[in-house]
Amino acid sequence: MSNRVVHKRRATITDLPLYYSGHLRKKLTKEKDFKKYYGELRGATLFLYKDDTQDTYTEKLHLGQLKSMQLHSPYQKKTPTIFTLTLQTEEVQLQMDNSVTGEEWRGYILTVVKKEIPSKLQLLPGQMLQLQDALDQERRRNPTTQRPELPPRPLFLCTPSPFQSPPASASPSSTPPKDKTDNSPEIPACFFHVSRKEAEHMLKVNPECGSIILRPSTLANNYALTLRQQTSSGPILKNFRVTSTNVGFVIELDTAVTVSSLNEVLNYFLEKTEYRLHPFIASQPYDTHIDMSPVPNVLTTVPKAQVAPMLRSETKEKLPLPPTNQDDGDYVMPDDHDPKLKSVQMDRELEAVLKLRRESHTETEEVNTNQSSEKPPSAAVHWSGNSSTI
Repeated sequence: MSNRVVHKRRATITDLPLYYSGHLRKKLTKEKDFKKYYGELRGATLFLYKDDTQDTYTEKLHLGQLKSMQLHSPYQKKTPTIFTLTLQTEEVQLQMDNSVTGEEWRGYILTVVKKEIPSKLQLLPGQMLQLQDALDQERRRNPTTQRPELPPRPLFLCTPSPFQSPPASASPSSTPPKDKTDNSPEIPACFFHVSRKEAEHMLKVNPECGSIILRPSTLANNYALTLRQQTSSGPILKNFRVTSTNVGFVIELDTAVTVSSLNEVLNYFLEKTEYRLHPFIASQPYDTHIDMSPVPNVLTTVPKAQVAPMLRSETKEKLPLPPTNQDDGDYVMPDDHDPKLKSVQMDRELEAVLKLRRESHTETEEVNTNQSSEKPPSAAVHWSGNSSTI
């Protein structure tokens, strides 16, 4: 395969403009030895190939997440130049053959990431013009706008997932971010805030619920898609990365595909699999048996009412004195302290009592007289017999 075909193939796969390329070495800070690669800076991504003849990249670095780029040692003409790149999740070291090549790499990387040419670059005027052309092309391709934030989780997914272990302690970072903009992308119903391992477990345990899960990626502001596909040799699990950019979402396949929303990401996979897969929707449990309600307990006896005991007065009530018959011409003086009035009142009360007794005595004698006159005739004969005998 000729170099021209290789470069054309790379441009088709990455779908990004080429700004700079060359041989370099790369390793992580925890690794000991550097590995040789052929690097291409396309857009804000550094693609690494095993050699210049390979059309598919082996690794790539997202330089849009670059925090800093530091020179490991001072420039020297005959010694390699080493840069330490601090990314969002890792630190990478790049080694160039000499200081001239190292300065070019530094200029292009910082220009693409910062959207401006760094000051104090040790480059020739022709190199600076090429760097300006790359900057103009990158600004047209990727205008400077605020990167969209990770969309918030749907409300019905805010509760902990049964497949996700609960956090050790609640913290503000565990709560979903608030939607600050009205034009945030819509989230499909198959989006779950789970890891790759948890997503694969959900698809294995519940195949009837679906075969595609969208989830957050380990990289900030990116996503991943996990699917379970049935093959002749059995079900297999695959994971795909979806990169969030200012112009949309990039599905990182052999030929990168850019769509405008997460729903289109889902639709793309559905179309490519001829709709044999479907989104994962968590099933809700339903009851299948109706239980009879128990009969309420009814009281068979009426509870007795508690009545407070009657309080009797310790002092007997005094009966009122009988009224006295007063003549029409007599008047009662209001002064109770007059001794003459008291004696007159007592005399009248005594006369009233005596009068009542006489009346009662008279009634008693009348009753006895009536009883004696009503005796039977036998009694009269008896007494007469006795008198004749005598």
